Amino acid sequence: MNLATNLDTHGFAIVPNVLEISACDDLASLLGDATGAGTRGMLHIEEVTALAQSLLAELVRSHLPADPIPVRGIYFDKRQETNWLVAWHQDLTLALKEQGEVPGFGPWSVKEGVPHVQPPMELLEQMLTARLHLDDTDASNGALRVLSGTHCLGRLSAEAIQSCRETHEEVFCEAKAGDVLLMRPLLLHASSRSSSSKRRRVLHIEFAGFQLPKPLEWHEAPCESMVTP
Repeated sequence: MNLATNLDTHGFAIVPNVLEISACDDLASLLGDATGAGTRGMLHIEEVTALAQSLLAELVRSHLPADPIPVRGIYFDKRQETNWLVAWHQDLTLALKEQGEVPGFGPWSVKEGVPHVQPPMELLEQMLTARLHLDDTDASNGALRVLSGTHCLGRLSAEAIQSCRETHEEVFCEAKAGDVLLMRPLLLHASSRSSSSKRRRVLHIEFAGFQLPKPLEWHEAPCESMVTP
């Protein structure tokens, strides 16, 4: 299957060899150690924004209805000092600058001081996440697990998520350093704690193929100096 078919059918696809190993090492050195389970606000770093607006944007452009806008960046760093698991879930919220009353947006919540909101379903379907692996990742060091095809099911209740675990294929998204996992936000995904001494560093960039309705604004608008014309 080609990339578009994989995304449409399964909700994810792995693109190999997007970044050279030396570039992965340079990026990992720049980012250092993540805090806790992950460091947010990565698009406030010019080098990350430049990567998101060039190499990663080209990967996602043909799979979104409009030019891709990088809207959130998280740096995950699973290692012995920060080892965690993530239960099965969908990515349902947007990180915004301020809360605003707009039809179809809600409920609202606050995470680490940042307002988050669930947008209308049709907007979530116009998003795509690119997860750039900076280390080789397999089942032993917490590779992402996904339930293939669940991105087509809409928002899922806790009961529906448990049912999907019995009806949909679970896939380990094993990847090499420099590979990118493309993933629809509605795809059910999880990860286990690492049982290895190997580090698992991933730069997670979310792209939107739409503009927000006013007065809403993205929390991580890219640096103005880095925005392409």
